[in-house]
Amino acid sequence: MPHEHSSKQYDLDLEQIRSKVLLMGGLVENQFNDALECFRTGDADRAEKIMQADEQVNRLEVTLDDACSHLIVRRQPAANDLRTVMATIKVITDLERVGDEATKIARAARSMKERGVAAINHYETVRVIAASAGALLHDALDCFARLDAQQATALIAQDKAVDHEFRSIMRNLITFMMEDPRTISTALDTLWVAKAVERIGDHAKNIAEYVIYVVEGKDIRHTDYAASANNKAKD
Repeated sequence: MPHEHSSKQYDLDLEQIRSKVLLMGGLVENQFNDALECFRTGDADRAEKIMQADEQVNRLEVTLDDACSHLIVRRQPAANDLRTVMATIKVITDLERVGDEATKIARAARSMKERGVAAINHYETVRVIAASAGALLHDALDCFARLDAQQATALIAQDKAVDHEFRSIMRNLITFMMEDPRTISTALDTLWVAKAVERIGDHAKNIAEYVIYVVEGKDIRHTDYAASANNKAKD
């Protein structure tokens, strides 16, 4: 009976942590969307609020890391359960970094507003990649909530499209700068924004990889897991 009680308490503690991680995920999703809107409109006041919101995300990271550490010490989870806790810690780190990237976008928007220069249609340049990365982040949080390894595998493959879009944006902006040096400042700010968006896609992919780690016990980082999974499905 004491073991059963301890197990139930562990499940309860872990579920509370997971709920707060998903709350953190919602916060960084909003932060990202607000940063993109700020970049579109050039709202400097909104940029300041986004940067202030990052402090809340940072505090959540510290609180949740501490909760996970205490859970390991108090409950001493077995191998499978420990894997879940360790993956959750990594998800927390990636979400905090998404917040950092959103803050970079807000800073770029404020910088461009202060200069009063928009030599190229900067928001349209990143609109497609932003939509792709935003969907990737949302779906990654969804598959983490449901521990859906099949969806996670599909998301890992989708990140390649975000990477391809970033490379296309980079080539286009380099062409702009070469053809008209007056666009350099704005083009560089836009490039930093595109890079921040691309990195958010990477963090979403990381979350999907952690889901597979929890469900299947496989550490697939730095492997082409999506391609191998597709090949197995064909066989």
